[in-house]
Amino acid sequence: MALGWITGLVAGLAALHFLQKRFFPCFWFDLIYLLKVIRYGFLIEKYRRTGHVVTVVDRFVQQAQRLPDKAFIIFHGQVHTYRDVDRRSNRVAQVFLKYSTLKKNDTVAMLMNNEPDFINIWFGLAKIGCMVAFLNYNIRSRSLLHCFHSCGAKILIVGADMLESLEEILPSLQEDSIAVWAMAKETTLPGVNTIIDKLETVSDEPVPLHLRFVSSTNAATLFIFTSGTTGLPKAAVISQLQALRGAAGIWAFGGKTDDVLYVTLPLYHSAASLIGIGGCVYLGATCVLRKKFSASQFWIDCKKYDVTVFQYIGELCRYLCKQPVGEGEKNHKVRMAVGNGVRSDVWREFIARFGDIKMCELYGATEGNICFMNHTGKIGSVGRSNFFYKLLFPFDLIKYDIQKDEPLTNKEGLCERVKKGETGLLISKVTHVNPFFGYAGNKKHTSKKLLCDVFKKGDVYFNTGDLMVQDHDNFLYFRDRIGDTFRWKGENVATTEVSDIIGMLDFIQEANAYGVSVPVHEGKVGMVSIILKPGQTIDLKRTYEHTVMYLPGYACPRFLRLQENMEVTGTFKQQKFRLVEQGFNPSITSDPIYFLDDSVKSYVPMTKDIYDKIVRGLLKL
Repeated sequence: MALGWITGLVAGLAALHFLQKRFFPCFWFDLIYLLKVIRYGFLIEKYRRTGHVVTVVDRFVQQAQRLPDKAFIIFHGQVHTYRDVDRRSNRVAQVFLKYSTLKKNDTVAMLMNNEPDFINIWFGLAKIGCMVAFLNYNIRSRSLLHCFHSCGAKILIVGADMLESLEEILPSLQEDSIAVWAMAKETTLPGVNTIIDKLETVSDEPVPLHLRFVSSTNAATLFIFTSGTTGLPKAAVISQLQALRGAAGIWAFGGKTDDVLYVTLPLYHSAASLIGIGGCVYLGATCVLRKKFSASQFWIDCKKYDVTVFQYIGELCRYLCKQPVGEGEKNHKVRMAVGNGVRSDVWREFIARFGDIKMCELYGATEGNICFMNHTGKIGSVGRSNFFYKLLFPFDLIKYDIQKDEPLTNKEGLCERVKKGETGLLISKVTHVNPFFGYAGNKKHTSKKLLCDVFKKGDVYFNTGDLMVQDHDNFLYFRDRIGDTFRWKGENVATTEVSDIIGMLDFIQEANAYGVSVPVHEGKVGMVSIILKPGQTIDLKRTYEHTVMYLPGYACPRFLRLQENMEVTGTFKQQKFRLVEQGFNPSITSDPIYFLDDSVKSYVPMTKDIYDKIVRGLLKL
């Protein structure tokens, strides 16, 4: 009897296992991930209810007490322990308490490259309750000044190697009584304060705890700049809630305390700062930080420092695959990579060449209230949803008219959901659990990202601006961006900013910027359609010089198209759809097309030979 009962039980379990594998292959992946989401959600809810938030910086202080001698940051061979960073960030806090008028809730802007002092400044300012704005070190002049003022910063801190970027806007800042501090011992710039010399004059003892006390998860902690449709970068408000969620990302993918994370992405991005540095803090792990990504140095560093996890964007993986094949490429300890934007073909090539690395693709906008994580490793997918996840984070894909650049609505004026397998605009419901914090200093920009009365009167959704597909197995796939933004070399490019800059040239009447696809490249590359003023001719050399002076490298349009008339929509918006479709192929249009040639420092006429080299990947963009 007992034997028969045991045999039946085993057979039943085997049948259940078969059915699970056959019909619910992702059951255990989903369950483990969902339990982590719920567990972390309870922790966030505890902070809400008690009115005492354990912030990322609080967590760091705890780790410094628990693991004082453990390496926290390794930067080009220099090791900085948790104790080292805790004490130096204490000194930063003491300097600004002693030598400045900063007080709790003031905003400080940072213009710094990747270096340990980026983190020391960030954490030190957080310890005295200040909000910090991360400025993109690629931007210059007008854009840089705009970014600084839009977040309401009272002080600007500049890295020693970034002082040259400051010279052009320094008079404007000083006219507005903005204090400028340099991460240096001395400087020849008039009126600029120095920090390094003052660090030696203060104590490394902690500042009063009440200065960094936070009672609400909705409280702002950072400003991170994101490109949008307005032409100039916008300061996305990063709340403590978003910072805490970002810090849990690597843990949710399976990160461990003994992991060594390799970060080569810029720290002014939310990926490197919130997910990378924040993730190391949450785990008590080690971060190998590099000033800039180097494809030739990548695997050398990974082997040298026993890296187990690295952060990526799609371009990074493609660059690594383009490197010459070497011996022992699978001879490393990397087991996991976390990032976004890798194409399916590059994904497969990367794993085949460099080993069975778990690629943890994710999706999330800096300012957004929705995030997807591909916890199953499904190639090409940015994440997976299910019934329970959608209860916690409600979202939908709605029908969208690409040519009219607006959601499709029915007779009642309401939006309609797409069917599974169809492309739709991703929108995420705004709730008290998933709020949208918007942008600093501009309610108009914030309201433009919201869709109201979507499925019924009174509902509000965050418009991600991204077209996606959800298949019948609930995997999600990114398809494209809408509107006036495209992505190139891991950066968002605002087309109206590019148009404004090009339009400053006195021989140009109108400029229409857009992104075009290029074979074997991630994202889209910049192109501008130009209308000349009557009687004027295009000065290709001057256009090149103007472009590289006022735009960061990733935003410089690689192609120009000369047109006689600019197409517009019924609401007088510049028409881009046909231009995007035609791209930069000189054989399908009679309009002159020009290519940005850095070797001669000018735009040059596009030829069939240049075009062929670009599409074959023989010409670097």
